[in-house]
Amino acid sequence: MNVPIRHPDRLRARRAPFAARRAVLVLALAAGFGATAPAQAHQSPTIVSSHLATVEIVDRNDGVALPVYTSGGERWIVGTPGHEYAIRIRNATGERILAVPGVDGVNAITGETAAPDQSGYVLEPYGFVEIAGWRKSLSNTAAFYFTDVSDSYAARTGRPSDLGVIGIAVFREQRRIAWTPPSRIADARSNAANAPMARESAAGREEPAPAAAAGVLGKSLESADASGGWGEAKRRESRLGTGHGRSETSHAQRVAFERASAQPESVVAIRYDRRENLVARGIVPGPWYAGRTPAPFPGWTGFAPNPR
Repeated sequence: MNVPIRHPDRLRARRAPFAARRAVLVLALAAGFGATAPAQAHQSPTIVSSHLATVEIVDRNDGVALPVYTSGGERWIVGTPGHEYAIRIRNATGERILAVPGVDGVNAITGETAAPDQSGYVLEPYGFVEIAGWRKSLSNTAAFYFTDVSDSYAARTGRPSDLGVIGIAVFREQRRIAWTPPSRIADARSNAANAPMARESAAGREEPAPAAAAGVLGKSLESADASGGWGEAKRRESRLGTGHGRSETSHAQRVAFERASAQPESVVAIRYDRRENLVARGIVPGPWYAGRTPAPFPGWTGFAPNPR
């Protein structure tokens, strides 16, 4: 559903008691994502829950929510290279909440190195949003898709250190004395008391030149090689990251949101990698074989059998 963008004169947020509580945020109304994915017969759950929100990662190519595997206190999903995906967040409360999205250590709205005090998505009470890409403007996003390290957006912008993780920092809203009509979308934050209340979207930002970004990635791999040899470097190179994909229409508008606290009340982290890497690490079950002791010569009976 498309929501008209508010007139710029109406985008000013009222002053908050302290800077950490003041924010103007963006909530994307991703067109065409209203349907709930069909239930899947997975032994592993697909939903990661906190007391404020639930999070699912949806494979847009297959139209299913990906099963979540737990290992060593971490949550993992299998990413299929080339497949687009979306982050589905549902508000589990009767009040508005703010969800700040970080993908591979990068804020999915502003393109900044991710931190909880940045721009996020405002969800209405018991509402949901599907974040399907890097926000380029108040009307467009660049699709998320699983890809090789060198093709990932984080690596191409010189930040390959935190690939393979999706994070959502969730804030409650400061309760207001005067009621105001609920808003469905918003963007940006303020760093200081004298900073402007609204910021430009990330659409006008320039990305580092691919050659420069590739140099940073190369140094990262050289460091890995020095510490762990070729095996470690190749393992890092075989990881997955999130690419900067095709342009899509996704309308949003800026609204004010006053955080109830300077720190997020809840943080959800979901890591991802290729299936073969997760199978090798014992996180995802591999091919099933009969429960027997492997034999070095399974076809050997000792003598030649009689013909049939």
